[in-house]
Amino acid sequence: MNALAATNRNFRLASRLLGLDSKLEKSLLIPFREIKVECTIPKDDGTLATYVGFRIQHDNARGPMKGGIRYHPEVEPDEVNALAQLMTWKTAVAAIPYGGAKGGIGCNPRDLSKSELERLTRVFTQKIHDLIGIHTDVPAPDMGTNAQTMAWILDEYSKFHGHSPAVVTGKPIVSGSLGREAATGRGVVYATEALLAEYGKSIKGMTFVIQGFGNVGSWASRLIHEKGGKVIAVSDITGALKNPNGIDIPELLKHKEATGSLKSFNGGDSMDPNELLVHECDVLIPCALGGVLNRENAADVKAKFIIEAANHPTDPEADEILSKKGVIILPDIYANAGGVTVSYFEWVQNIQGFMWDEEKVNQELKKYMTKAFHNIKNMCQSHDCNLRMGAFTLGVNRVARATILRGWEA
Repeated sequence: MNALAATNRNFRLASRLLGLDSKLEKSLLIPFREIKVECTIPKDDGTLATYVGFRIQHDNARGPMKGGIRYHPEVEPDEVNALAQLMTWKTAVAAIPYGGAKGGIGCNPRDLSKSELERLTRVFTQKIHDLIGIHTDVPAPDMGTNAQTMAWILDEYSKFHGHSPAVVTGKPIVSGSLGREAATGRGVVYATEALLAEYGKSIKGMTFVIQGFGNVGSWASRLIHEKGGKVIAVSDITGALKNPNGIDIPELLKHKEATGSLKSFNGGDSMDPNELLVHECDVLIPCALGGVLNRENAADVKAKFIIEAANHPTDPEADEILSKKGVIILPDIYANAGGVTVSYFEWVQNIQGFMWDEEKVNQELKKYMTKAFHNIKNMCQSHDCNLRMGAFTLGVNRVARATILRGWEA
């Protein structure tokens, strides 16, 4: 099932549990605005190339819309739509005053030089600058984009609207926020602590398997290692490795920085990446692509807890198989909300012109993640449902209430 179908399915289940009016339900599903633009740029060799850019603005009942911009060959409206909708529920779950949006350009950033990427980013910004804004829609980095991309958007936007650092988040530290780079991984760890505490456990002494060793996976691994957790297997696109006694994460990080790969690391044995998800462990954290847990492998998963650090890593069919096995799944719309939460802190700091130190950022993040977990648990008790539906009912209910209060039928 693709991301849009799965997101719509979860939304409809939550809507039934909440007893929402069918007209309101339909209104909440339809995006506020869909933007499609043509971006033509001169390449370094003098030829012209055209790329299609999208921005889907899903909902603004609770505040300005918020969401990443991805540069990827497979960016297409359905996926962007699902991710925009997911952001609406995610920001509501985290109790931050945003709605959801998502955007992207259909391109392969690896095939473009830095100057071509800059030109593409600036043309895209020129096409959408009057539809984004500090109190309208605040983009952020995503797959294939980074702090540099955000700096270009900020610069181009500021040519039209004056210096506006709060128009994008995930910027370089000069005008960004301390703690932003580690935020999603750190949020995953705070979410894991909140979940394990419910079962009288802590990270210390537990075994972890982490799929994906990019930004989120490497930060989650590092922080789990620091807290005494045992990371026994990790993987990324370069390979997978395991060590039953626990991998020395600081050493692995040094090795990856030096070689760009997990291969030939002498602190673990290489393994088949496909076996990673079904490896024996206490906690499995998928931090890579969507749909990795599906009906083919779900029955073989041995983890007791799954923390969804990636977007939509568990297919609905796998969800049912895992639930029957008694596996506890912490859903993506809560588990990976640390990134958007610290993006919110960055926006607040930019608007106030007053920067926080890293300790304050991390303290506030822990407070938000812990409170959100308890709110999800309350919804689970009220509606007698699992954590995924607890999170969806929490998010959808908050957006529905804001929509009704604002008067959506007028």
